[in-house]
Amino acid sequence: MRHRKRIDRLGRPADQRKALVRGLVTEVLRHGRITTTKVKAKAIRKYVDKMIQLAKDGSLHARRQALAFVYDQSIVKSLFDEAPARYKDRNGGYCRVIAEPQRRRGDSTEMAAIELV
Repeated sequence: MRHRKRIDRLGRPADQRKALVRGLVTEVLRHGRITTTKVKAKAIRKYVDKMIQLAKDGSLHARRQALAFVYDQSIVKSLFDEAPARYKDRNGGYCRVIAEPQRRRGDSTEMAAIELV
């Protein structure tokens, strides 16, 4: 049975969804904060936490896993340099999703900001 095994499909086929998630995670790590739809922000939260957890691990295998996921190598380098010191006292919850008060003008979709703590 596949009960409670559903993933956020984001209205896209698997290849487009994976590319979207990788792109959004890359931008969160680059800028520290991005504004996107609430559903996308909640969907990428676990991937951002995973990248920071890999950076805290710091092993060669973890670095290669992060390089395979994040689009920009310089972001991975800076993440592995800064994250262990920045998040040494935190065991999880490295990013937060903050609901924006206004909806998107074109289709009235709920917007949210996702930022690193």
